[in-house]
Amino acid sequence: MDWSQEISLAAGRIAAHIQRTPVMETRGFGLSYPVSLKLEHMQHTGSFKARGAFNTLLSEPVPEAGIVAASGGNHGAAVAFAAHQLGLKARVYVPEIAGPAKVALIRSTGAELEVVPGAYANALDQARAYETATGAMQVHAYDAAATVAGQGTCFVEWDEQGLDADTMLIAVGGGGLISGALAWYGGAKRIIAVEPETSCALHSALAAGQPVDVDVSGVAANALGARKIGEICFGLAQDHATSCQSVTVSDAAIVDAQSKLWRERRLLVEPAGATALAALTSGVYTPEPGERVAVLLCGGNIAPDPLG
Repeated sequence: MDWSQEISLAAGRIAAHIQRTPVMETRGFGLSYPVSLKLEHMQHTGSFKARGAFNTLLSEPVPEAGIVAASGGNHGAAVAFAAHQLGLKARVYVPEIAGPAKVALIRSTGAELEVVPGAYANALDQARAYETATGAMQVHAYDAAATVAGQGTCFVEWDEQGLDADTMLIAVGGGGLISGALAWYGGAKRIIAVEPETSCALHSALAAGQPVDVDVSGVAANALGARKIGEICFGLAQDHATSCQSVTVSDAAIVDAQSKLWRERRLLVEPAGATALAALTSGVYTPEPGERVAVLLCGGNIAPDPLG
């Protein structure tokens, strides 16, 4: 697949439907070097997921049965929002760990919602059963070409905004966002995949040489809690092994980075949104002298809703 072409086409396709999110360069967080931030938590419904959702729904005809999606919360909200904007019927399955803030966000779009016992994988099983029974179109959270191309538009946009970085740090759940980065840059930048120690599907897959099931828990599990890394992500990570590095961070480091973002820059993000920065603030990843680093803040659906 010509990923560069697919991502460029996706950028044009969704341009009228998404927010162009801000970027900033800042010092602080206890670091001795500047960091470029992409504030993608300011995207529609509070995460980058709207990009993949709109690209999927605008790429092919949607059947009369509508669309169905499984989600830890952010993807479901994005799909439901995109469906509402485009006048489409949507049904979303989320696990219990999605949390009340994300459940309320999905419900506010008018989508049909079912909360499923267990984790994301259980919600995905239910969504697949609904797809089979009704003929609805499945909008996968991360392991589909249209989703990956949509998420890749974030990096097209960041480049247009003057990104000047050698290294990008990106939080990983199922791998859709980092797949977009790997597909767009094709080895031109160092990509650091950052996962919680207790939800590390990509890290475990790279160690095992293939995608494997992992246990999922921790403060970011409702956004980064994929039980198995996507095949697209695993393939891209292997293809770009010389420029892609995988690290893990503790829950304590994630919470500390989340707190620093609020205290120092009044940026309110959920734990997943702070996970990439946590690799820097905890020292898990230390840049070389002169290395220019960039961090993507991927989600802002903090629970409980501070104004709820």
